[in-house]
Amino acid sequence: MENCQGWAARDPSGVLSPYKFNRREPRNDDVSLKISHAGVCYADVHWTRNSFGDSKYPLVPGHEIVGVVTEVGCDVARFKVGDHVGVGVYVDSCRDCEYCDVRREIYCQKGLVTTFNSLDKDGTITKGGYSSHIVVHERYCHKIPDGYPMEKAAPMLCAGLTVYTPMIKHNMNQPGKSLGVIGLGGLGHMAVKFGKAFCLKVTVISTSESKREEAISLLGADKFILSKDSDQMSSAVKSLDFIIDTASGDHQFDPYLSLLKVDGLMVLVGFPSEIKISPIQLNFGSRCIAGSATGGTKDTEEMIDFCAKNKIYPDVEIIKIDYINEALDRLTKNDVRYRFVIDIEKSFS
Repeated sequence: MENCQGWAARDPSGVLSPYKFNRREPRNDDVSLKISHAGVCYADVHWTRNSFGDSKYPLVPGHEIVGVVTEVGCDVARFKVGDHVGVGVYVDSCRDCEYCDVRREIYCQKGLVTTFNSLDKDGTITKGGYSSHIVVHERYCHKIPDGYPMEKAAPMLCAGLTVYTPMIKHNMNQPGKSLGVIGLGGLGHMAVKFGKAFCLKVTVISTSESKREEAISLLGADKFILSKDSDQMSSAVKSLDFIIDTASGDHQFDPYLSLLKVDGLMVLVGFPSEIKISPIQLNFGSRCIAGSATGGTKDTEEMIDFCAKNKIYPDVEIIKIDYINEALDRLTKNDVRYRFVIDIEKSFS
């Protein structure tokens, strides 16, 4: 009865190989889609390799999913067969807590069901987008506008949304304001693109001088700061209104906080192991630091529409599924510009 092809990790080595399993038949409120592309997120590295000690094997990763609707339940009103749709980081929530009520499902109080490695309501373990098809409740599917390239749409469901959501929430879309972006990977390069779309003055802050040319010439950033250069950092003190910190590796925070103006705000979207800051940096500058996960369904739909309207696309490297182990290794070395996307349709044809 195995009706779905995929690739799964079987143990903490994280090595993926072909795997067949069964997806449920669509319920009345479900959408079934044939997956065309799946983005490769660093979360896929973490959970295939059991970084957090909670991986459930066999594990099929992938939570940046796009495809074509092949079947809809009888109560589905928003989608029809043939629609291009996307599925992001989660596939269910309680739908009745205070956060689900305002479509901020990522903060569901009663149990978010993530797209892979999560206990579903029927007692099964969810399996992600490194697979030929997926069945999802219609609430957690998102229409991809006509003409938006599917391979470009996939990374928006996590990488794009993760930076877009806090930028909107914290009013980082005020033309003329200054934005600093720490890290220039999958999330960072999208923060730069959104910043430029919002008419902000964007400064990329990186530990690697090799990122300077691509930050300015390729992505259109206004400035570049090498964070290891004390002179460059000192010259930028109190110059930024906002900072988006996308770096997940452990790093100091005080040097970056000093770059904020009075009343400036830093938003953390990466996951370093700890945060250490001096109260002086916050109190004497009236500065704030905030955290943010990805977004809710409302945020997702708004972001997709904004990207389609403004022709904002991530920079991707297309691969087939049989290259995924090499791709994950490269991702751990930051050797990708800037997001791997698996061509699922060609991989399983």
